[in-house]
Amino acid sequence: MKLEQTFTHFLLRHQEEHGRSYNFLLLMEAVMTAAKYIQHYYHTGSLKNLLGATGDTNVQGERVMTMDAVANEIVLHYLRQSHQVVHAVSEEEREPVLMNPAGRYYVYFDPLDGSSNIRHNLPVGFLFAVAKCNLKGDEDHHLRPGREFRAAGIFLIPTGVFTLALADAGVWRSSMDETMTWVRPERLILPEDRADWELSFNSSNRRTFSERVQGWLDRQEPQHAFRYMGALAGDFHRLLTNGGMFLYPAIVNHPDPKKNRPQGKLRLLYEAAVVAFLAHEAGGAAVDEQGRDILDLTPTDPHQRTALYVGSREMVEDMRACLRG
Repeated sequence: MKLEQTFTHFLLRHQEEHGRSYNFLLLMEAVMTAAKYIQHYYHTGSLKNLLGATGDTNVQGERVMTMDAVANEIVLHYLRQSHQVVHAVSEEEREPVLMNPAGRYYVYFDPLDGSSNIRHNLPVGFLFAVAKCNLKGDEDHHLRPGREFRAAGIFLIPTGVFTLALADAGVWRSSMDETMTWVRPERLILPEDRADWELSFNSSNRRTFSERVQGWLDRQEPQHAFRYMGALAGDFHRLLTNGGMFLYPAIVNHPDPKKNRPQGKLRLLYEAAVVAFLAHEAGGAAVDEQGRDILDLTPTDPHQRTALYVGSREMVEDMRACLRG
């Protein structure tokens, strides 16, 4: 019989070794419990009629799937139960949700990334980031840039894989065992060998990208395999193992000008900055359409959008040079 190290035990040792409080453990217990319940509802969704749409639209004007609403309710419930969160920002909530003014953390999350994949039995993700409030002085409750995150992670559902980045301590991946416990944490570093690097993007949009980005793709694409799952969580999960780059450029050349997205499509706070933080801790990088580091961008709106180029540092830097001309 072989007994595995649990991820909770790994986090406990991490906090002790760095002289940090156990408040973060309470928060992470809430986050991991929420992920378990989301996974459960994913597995049983067809039996509980949870795979359709609610008929509502969210703050971004997107159709809300029933599982989006269920996942959002689950995460908010367990964050409140932890008593560690000052306020939370969710993709499904118009304004930040106030929880405990005496808490220590801010949590930013997308409860169900890629929810359109559910009815096809494809992977989805629960993305989140954690920032700390100012414990030594006045706190103005501003939205944090990714550079100030203390942790960020992705739960890939229903595969049961949890990937967590800890500030200045790397990226760690753990798998769920038969008891729904995450075990065997292993450190991830983006591979330097270009042989397995992949490109991941929505190829149907390629002619709507800027000429610079289209030219870059024309030069680079023949050298790499192409993979695209249609969910940031799933595509980035694969990229962390193989290396390369995920990109969701600004749309500036659409035949219908009303469909252009010069600011980008992905949300900065709880999508782009999450994977940028993970990439950074794994040795990679992430930039926006102007070639600025995603981690340096301070959101001015909870649902601010951005273009995203994230992955292996060498490839992202090459793209940054292209974007800046």
